[in-house]
Amino acid sequence: MAEAAPQPLALPSGLLELCALLGAPRDSPRGPEQVVQKRGVKNLHSLDPEVLSVFVPPFVSKEDSQAASGNCMTLNKTKWRSFRKKREKPRAEAGKGLPEGARGPDSEDVSIPNGVDLLALPQLCFPGGMCVASEPKEDCVHFLVLTDVGGNRTYGVVAQFYRPLHDEHCFYNGQAHWEVSRPTGGSAGWFLPFAVCVVSRFPYYNALRDCLSCLLIHLKLCKDFEVDNHIKDFAAKLSLIPSPPPGPLHLVFNMKPLQVVFPSRADPESPVIDLDLHLPLLCFRPETVLQILTCLLTEQRVVFFSSNWALLTLVTECFLAYLHPLQWQHTFVPILSGQMLDFVMAPTSFLMGCHLDHFEEVSKEADGLILINMDNGSITCSSDNMAVPDIPFLAAQTFIQRVQGLQLHHELDLARAKASTDLNDGRACRRAWQQRLNTHIQQLTLHLLVSIFREVKNHLNYEHRVFNSEEYLKTRAPGDQQFYKQVLETYMFHSFLKARLSRRMDAFAQMDLNTQSEEDRINGMLLSPRRPTIEKMASRKRSPKRTVDRRMVVSMPDLQDVAIPELPPRNSSLRKTDTASCRSGTAVLNVPSKLTYMFKIPEIHFPLVGECVQAYYKDCVSLLSKAMGCLGPDSSMLLARYLYLRGLVLLMQGQLLPALQDFQSLYKTDLRIFPADLVKRMVESMSGPERAQAEQMPKLRRLIGEVLAQPGEAPKADDRVKNFELPRKHLELDDFVQRVQESGIVKDTGTIRRLFEALTIGHQKLIDPETFRDFYTCWKETEAEAQEVSLPASVLEHLDKNECVYKLSRSVKTSHGVGKIAMTQKRLFLLTEGSPGYVEISTFRDIEEVRSTTVAFLFLRIPTLKIKMTSKKEVFEANLKTECDLWQLMVKEMWAGKTLAEAHKDPQYIQQALTHVLLMDAVVGTLQSPAAIYAASRLSYFDKMKNEMPMVVPKTTAETLKHKINPSAGETFPQAVDVLLYTPGHLDPAEKVGDAHPKLWCALSEGKVIVFDASSWTTHQHCFRVGTSKLNCMVMVERNQVWVGSEDSAIYIINIHSMSCNKQLTDHRASVTGLVVQEGLVAPRYR
Repeated sequence: MAEAAPQPLALPSGLLELCALLGAPRDSPRGPEQVVQKRGVKNLHSLDPEVLSVFVPPFVSKEDSQAASGNCMTLNKTKWRSFRKKREKPRAEAGKGLPEGARGPDSEDVSIPNGVDLLALPQLCFPGGMCVASEPKEDCVHFLVLTDVGGNRTYGVVAQFYRPLHDEHCFYNGQAHWEVSRPTGGSAGWFLPFAVCVVSRFPYYNALRDCLSCLLIHLKLCKDFEVDNHIKDFAAKLSLIPSPPPGPLHLVFNMKPLQVVFPSRADPESPVIDLDLHLPLLCFRPETVLQILTCLLTEQRVVFFSSNWALLTLVTECFLAYLHPLQWQHTFVPILSGQMLDFVMAPTSFLMGCHLDHFEEVSKEADGLILINMDNGSITCSSDNMAVPDIPFLAAQTFIQRVQGLQLHHELDLARAKASTDLNDGRACRRAWQQRLNTHIQQLTLHLLVSIFREVKNHLNYEHRVFNSEEYLKTRAPGDQQFYKQVLETYMFHSFLKARLSRRMDAFAQMDLNTQSEEDRINGMLLSPRRPTIEKMASRKRSPKRTVDRRMVVSMPDLQDVAIPELPPRNSSLRKTDTASCRSGTAVLNVPSKLTYMFKIPEIHFPLVGECVQAYYKDCVSLLSKAMGCLGPDSSMLLARYLYLRGLVLLMQGQLLPALQDFQSLYKTDLRIFPADLVKRMVESMSGPERAQAEQMPKLRRLIGEVLAQPGEAPKADDRVKNFELPRKHLELDDFVQRVQESGIVKDTGTIRRLFEALTIGHQKLIDPETFRDFYTCWKETEAEAQEVSLPASVLEHLDKNECVYKLSRSVKTSHGVGKIAMTQKRLFLLTEGSPGYVEISTFRDIEEVRSTTVAFLFLRIPTLKIKMTSKKEVFEANLKTECDLWQLMVKEMWAGKTLAEAHKDPQYIQQALTHVLLMDAVVGTLQSPAAIYAASRLSYFDKMKNEMPMVVPKTTAETLKHKINPSAGETFPQAVDVLLYTPGHLDPAEKVGDAHPKLWCALSEGKVIVFDASSWTTHQHCFRVGTSKLNCMVMVERNQVWVGSEDSAIYIINIHSMSCNKQLTDHRASVTGLVVQEGLVAPRYR
């Protein structure tokens, strides 16, 4: 059977996708000079631009490449060349422009990249029209965003410049010139506009502007027939520059006279940021910036206006960067020419930009638009009935305060610096300042998003991918609800939910984790429902202004319309905010500076033939190898970037085996930037002898096997987000378990099964929709009432700051007076009536006996609860009447939970007991029948456990056991712990103080790892995965890494600082069962 031929390999493109020269069409054999003569000085807007030349990489023919490098094999099979508009001789027909088709461009197998429309490009490169000038004008630059039918964006930078219109030369074919007779009127003194447009897959706005600025120096000095060659050489240089991999390594290229920097992305999930993010803060007040962000978050139809074309793209891109990791998914056209104004009539959401001259026309012709004037910093609506909600108050206040603390003017920084005598040194200083400012702005806008959406995670069910939108919405402050109502309906928020339900550790999740309060961290470990802590109640006392705004309402989806009190509307156009009260806080987030490194790309020599290109590649490989040789053992991050770049350059040379070796080393060093698709295509393009040679090397054989084993078109996982709804049909046990888990009430399957038994006592084993609805209502009403509990300051003093009130009785008569009995996770106390006071009844630890009895009153027998304490002789009595039996069940369950928690040193027993107590309360409220108490007793799990089958802890264990934790807390089923590792605390200068605590690493099933703070036994890092197989061993290496041995024969290396696994060792054939670190060895030994 014949061997399948290797498929040609499409090489990764460099920075350049396309470079085009644009200018005026030729209305006659003598071009624009006759237009000027015929139409006179007053009509200078009569020329329509068109594409004159297009340059598309690669610029070296296949023959040249093969002559220079015999190893190209199947590389460079496609030949792309430039095309130019042909100059017709003067004897050609006059008055006809260049037709399309056969008489169009001088076609030379040119292939235009997707997303670049050559018909629309002239309008975008001259959006304000093309004017012949009577005097030289200043060169200018503006920026484009081009989108193909698949939604993929490419980015353009356009430099407009003027050249004098000579009689002797014509600037249209770049090859020849000829003499023409001088017209009587003369065209001397006229200047013709041209534009050079560079299109790239990456938004390198500043870098490409610098490159074009260097090009214009040469175009101004060269002769007309040399222009095309200069542009082609320029395009060839850019096409040979690789795109830097994500990380701290930036690329520097000498464009003469400027050193141009191409910055990398911070991480694979982040966009390239090569613009000044403070531009919107110079154009708008912080309040207006917030309103624009609201318009984007609610996906309005937004149009920016400015008299500066460049600002339109830069400012709109800044706003999109502010939204990261949320993404704008609708139409984005930052520049509309005069002929494209009808785009604003589109009925769907969009983000567009127009020249300020069109403001009145657009505002009159289209309704429902948000009109933003950059020049005066205003925001208006084209319709009177539009109301844009405000961003939530507290988040807005913090953002405004922090923006006001930013230093937005570089000149103030320069005031104390000496004058720079070197152009590139001054630019480097400015770039470093801008990078620091960009980092601050990114952090404060990310903090804004986290403040707005932090509590979304409390209303998600990850197992069933459900978001309880009604529940989330009704926990928002009344003044903020309109904002959330609109945001929750957007595509942007839906994608955000998908990322959260997939537990993506993106910038939002990392910021949320880093800014989590200790209370939130503890709540993440608790199985019991959340309630406001005493500390939070005290803070509400100190902030009476926000008490009304933050009041929670009853949360019952699909049950009834809850009336929200009317609040005075806030000014939506320009909110005046008093930030004086906020100045006591930190003005700017404390953002640590990130180290960046520069790699200087070698010079590219001309003429651009195969030998010169191969020499350039060899220089790149030599410099990268030299840089790698200078790295220390702790510079794995930089090493990975150098390996990535060298692998790309070797691939461009056609050296597949050395390139594969670099990518194999990268696979072990940093998985995040490993180009899996490219490596797979490389392997598939290899010839038989090359493949055989590669498989003789054990490391490459393993890499080839792994990349080919990856499914090419794996079925896409169901990532839909379901909204929680109450059931409409009867539920069997399994359906009931899923619905309760989706509701967020309980996750533990065993507890839900007991709840099912309680609700179906005496009935068929089915839950009807009405019963589920009543149960859900009781649960949410109790939850809402608990949020409204407000204790006097004199009572708060007696309680711990982390205590929460979970149950409050009616006003009853007790042995300590009349009042309400309150239950927290630690104690029972009485809120006395009259002058509110605190009387402690007992802690659960101190209870000796709980029983229900009756007390005679006249002719009645009143049910009474009696609680006997070990530390007091007197017995507490409360005439709870109809609540007596329920309170007896609840107190005994909490008492049993506390007893088990102390015996097993496991606080989760208390949290589970609280869940049982609240479920009992909801069951009684749901059934409202004589059998309700008996049904609720089915949930008295710990009390039965203590009485019927006491779990006796051996004496030795009881004496030595200090604490017990449950790594499966919050999971639907318990999971086995395969490996444990304790790492001592230490404070490294690169660490946060919180990272200095000792940690306990737990390896669970299927490669899952969870990390606990061993000083507080709270979760330090929620579950993340290292592979999918069982983990066998773990060891700490050099205080900043944890090595994990797996059943799949790999060793995974976890970075302690980032809590991520980006490296792995794969050189062994069997499962790794043990790891040992010996003194004096850099790496551990394994077996």
